[in-house]
Amino acid sequence: MGSAPSPFVLPANLIPDEANPGWMSKGDNAWQLTAATLVGLQSVPGLMILYGGGVKKKWAVNSAFMAFYAFACVLVCWVLWGYQMSFGHKMLPFWGRINVSLEQDFLLAQAFSGMLPNATMVYFQFVFAAITLILIAGALLGRMNFIAWMMFVPLWLTFSYTFGAFSIWYPGGFLARMGLMDYSGGYVIHLSSGVAGFTAAFWVGPRLSKDRERFPPNNILLMLAGAGLLWMGWTGFNGGDPYAVNIDASLAVINTHICTATSLLTWLVLDLIFFGKASVIGAVQGMITGLVCITPAAGLVQGWAAIIMGLCSGSIPWFSMMVVHKKLELLQKVDDTMAVFHTHAVAGSLGGILTGLFAEPRLNRLFYSPPTDMYIGLFYGFQTGRVHAGFRQIGVQLLGIVFIVTLNVVATSLICLAVRFVVPLRMSEEDMEIGDEAVHGEAAYVLWEDDKATNAVLGEGSAPSDTEMTATKRRGGGRAGVV
Repeated sequence: MGSAPSPFVLPANLIPDEANPGWMSKGDNAWQLTAATLVGLQSVPGLMILYGGGVKKKWAVNSAFMAFYAFACVLVCWVLWGYQMSFGHKMLPFWGRINVSLEQDFLLAQAFSGMLPNATMVYFQFVFAAITLILIAGALLGRMNFIAWMMFVPLWLTFSYTFGAFSIWYPGGFLARMGLMDYSGGYVIHLSSGVAGFTAAFWVGPRLSKDRERFPPNNILLMLAGAGLLWMGWTGFNGGDPYAVNIDASLAVINTHICTATSLLTWLVLDLIFFGKASVIGAVQGMITGLVCITPAAGLVQGWAAIIMGLCSGSIPWFSMMVVHKKLELLQKVDDTMAVFHTHAVAGSLGGILTGLFAEPRLNRLFYSPPTDMYIGLFYGFQTGRVHAGFRQIGVQLLGIVFIVTLNVVATSLICLAVRFVVPLRMSEEDMEIGDEAVHGEAAYVLWEDDKATNAVLGEGSAPSDTEMTATKRRGGGRAGVV
């Protein structure tokens, strides 16, 4: 007689226990934590050093510090109320109920999507909220009162970001239920930050006239290092949004880099044709518009569509920045330091519309939960005989743009007016003349044999010397804005 077959036994590392519940995927959770950290590195130190290197020397500390402060402030607000208002129980069709995200029972329970604990989801969604505020800062560099910025960050997170995130990303949000496709934040992050930054720049007011005329980067190599962190960090930005280690995550990653490289090269060629020089700052702008444009579509389109989107993102925002900007009085009046409107609002809207054209039905099924029939790009609607569904998708994508633009113009204006009632939004003319040393009592670059510079590093502060001022005036010019 043969012996009875032995019962099937799971490997020790797969056996559920108190620390590894059966609903959690170890692989998915590990990737989600990694992806979130990659996105965090885009902000700290990525955008910190991109801003710090991309502005005039006298604003390097202030620009980096605006990003550093926002990252910390958003996290505290996020766990106290922001996450639940963005992804918690429904209070309104566009807003979740206020609640904290700190209790052990909540953090260790399964998240609203994916085989992940809430602790991982809270962390992952936090880094997206943080980078949105930091992108807004790019439009305000070189003149916003730092105390006003400290007040603006929690207010905008509460009364603007949470509205957009809940409406579009939470399954119960009204635009999510309508079928809006925003894979990883073309609307929630980039269109929002572009419009909010431009609106806030309107209320804050411009830099000094001489700073607007000449605002050369103080360290292009440092700026490139920040840009590199931003580009590589986008692997987690888009690759983390399926909330799983699957083929759609892989597709999102490769599409992200294809579109970005194509966009960079397109912008570079246009600079060569029309300006006769290959601009490093222009290449960074093309890189950013490519990253932004592919974000709402990353895991929903095929590789050839990523190429087309890269061509569009390298040319249409270039045209809006280099041609349209010079012809529209409003665009010239508003001092958007890092051209956030063009690189994020224009490129984000473009990406949302192109997603409505190129989203492939099978890829939509891989990413979205049933029912998935309503998700279809217009071109595939023609191909499959579902033309009405394709036009409906374009309509929903356009409705999302209108909603986000309206939300951010209104909410950002009200927030700026409220902050202005308490403290000035703009620094004094005297502080703007001096820069970092007047605002923070610190300087980015010092000569250790200079006693006054040493005191500045120690926090005592000093006005720039005549030699410093003369050297600053003699430095070469550069193009505005790279983020």
